[in-house]
Amino acid sequence: MTLPPIESYDEIDSTNAEARRRAEAGEVGPVWITALTQTAGRGRRGRDWQTRSGNLAATLLFPTDKPAGEAAQISFVAALAAADLAETCLGAGVATVKWPNDLLIHGRKAVGILVESGPLPDGRLWLAVGIGINLAHAPQDVERPAADFAEFMNGPPPTPRAALEVLAQAFERWRLAWEREGFAPIAKGWTERAHGLGQPCEARLPNQTLRGVAEGLDLDGALRLRLDDGAVLRITAGDVFFGGA
Repeated sequence: MTLPPIESYDEIDSTNAEARRRAEAGEVGPVWITALTQTAGRGRRGRDWQTRSGNLAATLLFPTDKPAGEAAQISFVAALAAADLAETCLGAGVATVKWPNDLLIHGRKAVGILVESGPLPDGRLWLAVGIGINLAHAPQDVERPAADFAEFMNGPPPTPRAALEVLAQAFERWRLAWEREGFAPIAKGWTERAHGLGQPCEARLPNQTLRGVAEGLDLDGALRLRLDDGAVLRITAGDVFFGGA
């Protein structure tokens, strides 16, 4: 299994922004872009994402033949790779994934994932898969409780570079399964680690908030939400909250 090269910066505005600049200039990788600090890191829906010293900020830039709807499934691949890294560092069963792509440690968010894309002249897409991991520090002034790896380790957490090398291997394993077999193995892996399935939740969508029970994934990555009246809705975009998570 050949892994993409890793290119490192001491400081950058955003690894995703750098990936976009490269893609729009005609360079599509595959390449991992990482930085010790970001001055303008971003999360989903335009949220700020801070990268303190000792945490990991990295983006994988690569092209794909998949159409946009399927390409969006790469966020689940990233979540599973991050879960594998967490289990390597913290032990089995510690990490869970929350739809669509949050990684939780003991119920608290430890990883942020941001996927961006754009068209290529040959009809394919470029994908920039940004992954931020709280290795040494967790933010305090956030909407939902956050965690870092160091809190649950006896010794120091891995360095960002060491963590990225493990993450990159896990990502490539899951990505190859996705490329060869479609979303089915990704859905299976995600469901095995899923947080909150079968539990009441609140789905905050772009134009409304719904409450129901999270039943599981469809084979395109949509979340099935059963409402109180028995109807089942497919949630394709939004945020889902279970209790405090």
